Amino acid sequence: MNQQLGKRFVKLTFGLKQSLSRGHRELITAASVAVCVLLLHSIGLLQSLELAALDQFFHLRPMEPPEDRITIVVIDEAYLNEIRSWPIPDAKIAQLLQKLNVHKPRAIGLDIYRNLPVEPGNQELRNAYKSTPNLIGIELLANDKSKNVSVSPPLGLNRHQVGFNNVLYDLDGKVRRSLLYWHVKSEAHESFALKLALLYLKSKGITPTKAKSNPEYLQLGKAVFTRFEANDGAYVGADDRGYQILSNFPKPKCQSSSGEFCSFRQVSMRDVLADKVKANLIKDRIILIGSTAPSLPDFVFIPYSSSVIGTAKPVPGIQLQAYFISELISAAVDGRPLLKVWPDLVEYLWVFVWSYLGAVTIWRIRNATSSLFCILVSCFILTVSAYFAFLYGWWIPLIPSLVCFGTSAIWMTSHIAHMQEEWKRSKEFLHHVINTIPDPIFVKNEQHQWIVLNEAYCRFIGYPNKLLIEKSDYDFFPKHEADIFRQQDDLVFRTQQPQEHEEEFTNADGHTHQIATKRSLHKDSAGNFFLVGVIRDITQRKLMEEQLKRTAAELYRSNNELKLKEDHLRYLAYHDPLTGLSNRKFFAEQLYESLHWAQHNNLLLGLLFIDLDGFKQVNDTLGHETGDRLLMTIAGRLSNSLRASDTVSRLGGDEFTVILRAIPNVQIAAKVAEKILSSITKPIVLDGYTIRVSASIGISVYPYNSQDSETLMKQADTAMYRAKRLGKNRYEFA
Repeated sequence: MNQQLGKRFVKLTFGLKQSLSRGHRELITAASVAVCVLLLHSIGLLQSLELAALDQFFHLRPMEPPEDRITIVVIDEAYLNEIRSWPIPDAKIAQLLQKLNVHKPRAIGLDIYRNLPVEPGNQELRNAYKSTPNLIGIELLANDKSKNVSVSPPLGLNRHQVGFNNVLYDLDGKVRRSLLYWHVKSEAHESFALKLALLYLKSKGITPTKAKSNPEYLQLGKAVFTRFEANDGAYVGADDRGYQILSNFPKPKCQSSSGEFCSFRQVSMRDVLADKVKANLIKDRIILIGSTAPSLPDFVFIPYSSSVIGTAKPVPGIQLQAYFISELISAAVDGRPLLKVWPDLVEYLWVFVWSYLGAVTIWRIRNATSSLFCILVSCFILTVSAYFAFLYGWWIPLIPSLVCFGTSAIWMTSHIAHMQEEWKRSKEFLHHVINTIPDPIFVKNEQHQWIVLNEAYCRFIGYPNKLLIEKSDYDFFPKHEADIFRQQDDLVFRTQQPQEHEEEFTNADGHTHQIATKRSLHKDSAGNFFLVGVIRDITQRKLMEEQLKRTAAELYRSNNELKLKEDHLRYLAYHDPLTGLSNRKFFAEQLYESLHWAQHNNLLLGLLFIDLDGFKQVNDTLGHETGDRLLMTIAGRLSNSLRASDTVSRLGGDEFTVILRAIPNVQIAAKVAEKILSSITKPIVLDGYTIRVSASIGISVYPYNSQDSETLMKQADTAMYRAKRLGKNRYEFA
């Protein structure tokens, strides 16, 4: 088993090495880098960088319209110095609530812990609580990790008018998530921001529902609040208890005339109590009451707090709640995008794509200046793409993609440098070796360019080495020759097997040679492939082969002529020159062979001896030429009256013989004789004359009449003469 696993591992390693050295370098490099970077990401080493990049996107996002739905009543340092007390007495808070109620706000959020009475005025504050049903106070819920830290709700405030203001901190101390719900001992609690947002949305007919896409998600109006999970975005193993969401902090235009950082309309508590605040800043708005005094430790860091240059500036806790509330209302009413992340598989694919682009950019371009330019442009495109995706509510991986892109580019650059160094060494070695070989030799790279040529090749082609190096066949050879060279080179590169091929080769002087080129593929230690071709000039051999072919063709033609002459002589020796029928010699041989065959197969054989009646009179009256034409006509009729296996011959003059092979009985011979007589007696028209002739036929049959050819012939001849004596135009058996 171990041996089999070892063999498989070696085979796999070899396969990967082959892939890396050929057409899959970029793919293997990209996959390796992507896996390493994703591994670093999975253990959290890139988390802080990715969160910092997200903060910069928040800084770069364009300003949004002013937030007219929220006004913050601030307890500033000046007011604290004026009243010289903290906590603020209950009477002051009660007076503030009464002043605010006059202008009918949609909701009031008291972001100050009031779990203990602060005299004077506690009863007045309780009465103010009862007369302000749209008031929401705060509490601090105990965390499981620190159960002793908690703050109770305000005294005298109904339970449904209290929301928790627990804040989630990332490892760098910033707040980038918000809590909507929290369960303590199976009891559900709503956040301070959510309660205020729901009060505002209720007047617009928007209430919490379950999302259709996922019943476990909260939907408010146009927005579905996707629940945060521990490994979303750049987070690795984050605390995802409760119902959390990634906060897409809004960036409303500043409404303050001062140069200080601000995002929401702020008025001081002192101005509200002094009736110096316009009614339109309170009416139908969410009023948040909280501290901005530096002496009170209620400050947090958010993405807008940090900057590339300068010191990070925290924001007051009351402003953080304003961000949360504004985000919830804007998403529900205006459809403002919430911050979402891609599924893990899509993120992995995105990272791999940029890793591949980094590798392929360097591998395909090779030029240092062009590569650097493409890298900068690609990084810019990646960053801009991530930024625009962020503007539409998508947090896509930026740092892992940039790291993959850069690492793949660096890896491929070092690999190319190593390959070029090995390539240089290989060229020097090849040049030294092939110059000792008398045959023309060339070496090409994968771009089909000559990289090494020996002196014999340069002499053969007729161009100097400097002119040929890094050029291709198409620069020096006719296109039809270069096409064949390229086709054969591609075959070797594709199959990685040696090939030998005969080709034409035209040198600088225009002389065309016949060559045989053996091509083979070789690889150096860096994985560079190069094609080596060894040429043999076979022009003289081809000329000799052509001469031999011409000589062979001439001999073949002479042999054919001799054979035709031989066949003609043989034909003349065995055929009658006038009628084309077989002659006496051929008849004698056929009769002998037919008798021999009949004896071995126990068959009958018939012999017909035919002599024309009245032929001499036609010959004497109409002339020999007419007589010859008459004989040719009779010969044709005889041939048409017989089977293909029978033989008809002309013995001379007007005498003919017929050999009937394999006849079942003598009656068949009689029927053939009758057929011949009927055919011959038909009128023949020659030169306007109608000629009628007949025939006398004598028949002898083997083995009844004789068993040798001479006797059969004599008996047939005797029977023929008897037919003539008996009146002609008839047949007689021997």
